[in-house]
Formats: sequence, C-alpha cells, structure tokens
Amino acid sequence: MTAPQPHVPVMLSEVVEALALRDGGIYIDGTFGRGGYSRALLNHAKMNVIGIDRDPDAIAAGQDMVAAFAPRLTLLQGTFGAMKDMLAARNILAVDGVTLDLGVSSPQLDEAERGFSFQADGPLDMRMSQTGQSAADLVNETSESELATIIYTYGDERFSRRVAKRIVEARKEKPITRTTQLAALVRDVVPRSKDGVDPATRTFQALRIAVNDEMGELERGLAAAEQLLRPQGRLVVVSFHSLEDRCVKEFMRTRSESAPRASRHEPVNEKQVKPSFLLITRKPQVPSPTEIDANPRSRSARLRIAEKMTLSIPTETAA
Repeated sequence: MTAPQPHVPVMLSEVVEALALRDGGIYIDGTFGRGGYSRALLNHAKMNVIGIDRDPDAIAAGQDMVAAFAPRLTLLQGTFGAMKDMLAARNILAVDGVTLDLGVSSPQLDEAERGFSFQADGPLDMRMSQTGQSAADLVNETSESELATIIYTYGDERFSRRVAKRIVEARKEKPITRTTQLAALVRDVVPRSKDGVDPATRTFQALRIAVNDEMGELERGLAAAEQLLRPQGRLVVVSFHSLEDRCVKEFMRTRSESAPRASRHEPVNEKQVKPSFLLITRKPQVPSPTEIDANPRSRSARLRIAEKMTLSIPTETAA
C-alpha cells in the first residue's frame, strides 16, 4: 500500500507574500487543515492568527501548534462562511487579512475512512465536518435527475446522465456504501480519458462539493471576508477547479473598480454599490514548475488576491 503523502501547503510563499503581513495584525486562516499556512504566517511576523476549520480532526491535530505559538494562535471549529459571527462572539470585529485554501485537504484524501478518495476502499462519507448528510445518503436517496444535475454542475461530467442512471440501477439491488463500489459503477459507464484521469474523478468531486455545500460556503465566506477586512487588508484565495475559481473571480471583479458600470455620462446613482476591493491580480497566479514537480497536487491551483479599499460598500441605515 502506498504511504500517504505528507500535507504540503500549496503556493505557500506566494500566499505569505500576498497577505502583506504587518506586525500586530489579525489574520484569518479560514481553512486551517494541518496548519501549514498558519505556521508560515506566525513565523513571518509578530501577528495573531485565527485558524478556522470545520473538521474536528484538524482542530485536534492543531493543539500542539496552539501551545507552541501561544497566545498568538487561536483555533475555532466551524465553517469559514460563519467567520464573522464566530469572531464577533470573541469581540473581534475587523481583521487585516483572510486566506482560504479551498477544496479537500491531503489528510482527508489520504485517510480511507473519511471516504473522499476512490484510490482505497472506505465508507462513502466525504463529510468534512463529520456531521450531517453523507455521500452515501446522497447517492442512495437522491432522484436520478437531481443526481445527474449535481454530477454535471459540480463535476463538469458530460456523462452525468449515464452515471446517475447506473447509480439508481445499482442501488435497487443493494445500497451503495463504499468508495470502491461507487467508483466501479462510474467506470462502467464513463470511458477513460486520453490524459489518464480516472473516470470516477469528476463524480467524486461533484458529490464532495454537494455533501459539504462547498459553493454556498465559498459565497458566504467571501462575503464575510469583505465585511471583516480593514482598509488595505488582503483577501487571498487558492482554488483548485474552475467552478471555484470562477466564483472567486466574479466576486472580486464585481466588488472592485473593474465591475461593469453604467455610462460615465450618466449621473451617479447613490444606491449604486461602490467598489470595496482593489484587484491585485487580474489574472490568477499559478504554481511554479518546480512546485508542480515536487507536489503534483498543486498543478491545478489558482491564486487570486484583492485588497480592501478605504471606500467600502455602504451598509443599510434605518429609515
């Protein structure tokens, strides 16, 4: 059996540089994982990090780091989409930077019992928080049409209808409860691509995103970061597939000076949303060839950076 790959933070030096760290600041690592980004940030400047992760295993594994960097590191279990409320409960109303490393972490992929990967047999789980609806619940209880939509939308799987039909046929015989069981069903109906990517890859990605509401979480997290960041604070996001990257790109674009505006000859509408971000990257940064060689999992990473402007989106006022 192949040994699990160690967790390697993707584009680590680029993320540290992008955050423009300053001593005394407060920074959020919204996807703490095994603490790679947080450790680098804490070693780089005399500042405080609040690490957030929905996975209780990540929070437990990070307690040694909390002790080592006390009192500058705080870990909170929860979703980064709820970061504003989580920080408000600790009387923290503004921060100097937010970084998000999206998708599944290496430890989650490498632990067969978590059910994220089709490379080894495990329960069909995929829950980052280890609570709520599992992937097994989803594939055994969702209608064929809805399954096809999920697999097409979140996995960009052009054979999504075939996959959904095959799943429904199989679950009539017995429940689908194991990762290898599902992977075999997908391989029955999806041809192997010329690039050698396993036919089950896109279906597993789609189910994971649906189980964890990753796109909804991303939208909530970006909005929360916008509200929390101080002027000149940085939002730094690393994404790993086009759906995530499009969401981040569109959010930053529509909240920036690059957003489409009405004709410059028309009078300014007071209700028009003012830009809240300055785009630092108009095109995403990508990993260096050296990093990709050393860590193949980084090959699809895309890094986008935006800086909070002094003029922010106006809040509603009472009539």
